[in-house]
Amino acid sequence: MPDQLDILLSAQSPTAERPLLGLTVLVVEDSRFASEAMRLLCLRSGARIRRADSLRSARRHLAVYRPSVVIVDLGLPDGPGSELIAELATANPRVGVILGISGDADRCEEAIAAGADGFLEKPIEGLSVFQARVLEHLPQHARPKGLRQISDDRVEPDPLALLDDLSHITEVLTGKEDLDRSSVVYAVQFLCGLARMSHDSPLEEAANRLSAHLVDGEPIGSDVARIAGLVQQRLTARQVV
Repeated sequence: MPDQLDILLSAQSPTAERPLLGLTVLVVEDSRFASEAMRLLCLRSGARIRRADSLRSARRHLAVYRPSVVIVDLGLPDGPGSELIAELATANPRVGVILGISGDADRCEEAIAAGADGFLEKPIEGLSVFQARVLEHLPQHARPKGLRQISDDRVEPDPLALLDDLSHITEVLTGKEDLDRSSVVYAVQFLCGLARMSHDSPLEEAANRLSAHLVDGEPIGSDVARIAGLVQQRLTARQVV
């Protein structure tokens, strides 16, 4: 059953300044840094946000609550986000708006093919861009009446969330004696998105190189070692600060 705050928000109407007022957004995203950016974007837009960090967590949530909008990362730790998108797209009643999100723009077709209404490419930092992507898929009655205020404001996620993500990927890459392919694929997806969100070009280049060698079937030991070293450098630098 919806809680009291959900009921209160649903009774509110969107405004020019807060065009997503009254909406509840479920963000299915394993990166804390990306989730923090989404939290800020939603709050600044008037929407309430809930977060799930895996397919399993999202399904538990959806069994209890019915969000207005669901934003699904395509690379999750327990499976592809397109799997959840397909479930949501064929559910009855259907969620109002379903959006896929990834740091890889080429995955847009995957999201749309699974049934998503639209796609967001990381990083999403601009308030007006985020609002426009959600509003264009809402029914007319759910949009603010009259002209909408366009904001050039950008959000800056908490650096501590980035630290948590870097620690998480270190565990993925070094937590097993034998690193299996599925863990490497997940790590590449996670790192590409995180590097773009944090504007870390060297880390993004290293992740793309690992991805290319993985696809071509080439040895990846040196790539994994390089990425582990880069991540450790960033952890050490931020811990010192």
